[in-house]
Amino acid sequence: MDAWIVDAVRTPRGKGRPDGALHDIHPQELLAQCLRALAGRVGFDPAEVEDVVAGNGIFAGDHGDCIGRLSTLLAGWPETVPGMTLNRFCGSGQQAVTIAATGVASGAQDLVVAGGVESMSRWGLAAGSATIDGQNPALRALFPTVPQGISADLIATLAGLGRADVDAFAVTSQDRAARAVAEGRFDRGIIPVTDPDGKVLLDRDEHPRPGTTLEGLARLRPAFAAAGATRPDGEARTYDELALTRYPRAGHVEHVHHAGNSSGVVDGAAAVVVASDAWVRANGVTPRARVRATAAVGSEPVIMLTAPAPAARRCLAKAGMAAGDIDLWEINEAFAAVALTTIDDLGLDPDRVNVNGGAIALGHPIGATGAMLLGTVLDELERQDLTAGLVTMCTGGGMGTATIIERI
Repeated sequence: MDAWIVDAVRTPRGKGRPDGALHDIHPQELLAQCLRALAGRVGFDPAEVEDVVAGNGIFAGDHGDCIGRLSTLLAGWPETVPGMTLNRFCGSGQQAVTIAATGVASGAQDLVVAGGVESMSRWGLAAGSATIDGQNPALRALFPTVPQGISADLIATLAGLGRADVDAFAVTSQDRAARAVAEGRFDRGIIPVTDPDGKVLLDRDEHPRPGTTLEGLARLRPAFAAAGATRPDGEARTYDELALTRYPRAGHVEHVHHAGNSSGVVDGAAAVVVASDAWVRANGVTPRARVRATAAVGSEPVIMLTAPAPAARRCLAKAGMAAGDIDLWEINEAFAAVALTTIDDLGLDPDRVNVNGGAIALGHPIGATGAMLLGTVLDELERQDLTAGLVTMCTGGGMGTATIIERI
């Protein structure tokens, strides 16, 4: 059986700081607005929805208490519609859609809505853990994990990527995003976010910085050098030294990433309707795409961010496809070096990757990004009259997620 993508929407990405346009909107409401929009666009009765699956990266504060269920209630959907929340770090929204597709393709469910949300401007000061080890000394002894920015710098060091390489990639991301916005390429997927009185607060992505130049980026200091020289509590070695215990061949960590070539901190939500063959036939609905294959993999957790290529390979193998069969790729731009090394590992044509920019320009609302990227690649497949798209992401803890969708 097939799992069909009927429609996908997202909010614009708001700057993830107190003066950002979406800061005052509760994250439950961001996801609820996506749910309401999908019901209106597709025309389904929310009472038919068998589950709402939401990805989230923090699980605390106003993101806590199962935001998937609470957003469903806030959307005004029937109390009989359940909701759940899952965390695969940065891949949470993509994993939520995978869970929905699995339930539908297995025959267990007919109509599921999945996506994710993150209001990063509302994270508390203690949100998350720099080492992603649960503060467990026994685990840290096995895997001396470090903050993700240091992992990204280590990847760049091992790959021989210098500051000029990662900055050039960032400029390309900004240029492509600026063109996409100017040409209205995101318009179909974006829903405006409104306040309780119906006033539009944001109707386009707030994070891009059009006109970004190499000269401007060159003036930014590396963001993770100071952290690399810091010793975590109870540890005699710095974070850089801990990373090098696993990768001594690097010799040192060359710190090349900064705010301009790393993913932006933003607020946002997204949701996707996934339906069965029986549901689309019974309701006379024409789906937009089908989920061809999904995959998740683990990778070495100290370097942490190297799993997008292995996840993509596993996904391609499940689909019986090769990299050359994919028309468009979305590789989440957690850091420039992650996307660059994934392109190199898979032997991809850069002109088929992130053609409308990525998280460096647009931002990365942790729990929502994967669902957003699925909508982005689907919109672009339709715009260019192409068929196959693959979304792949790195996640915290050394994991990667991948999904292949096939346009109808």
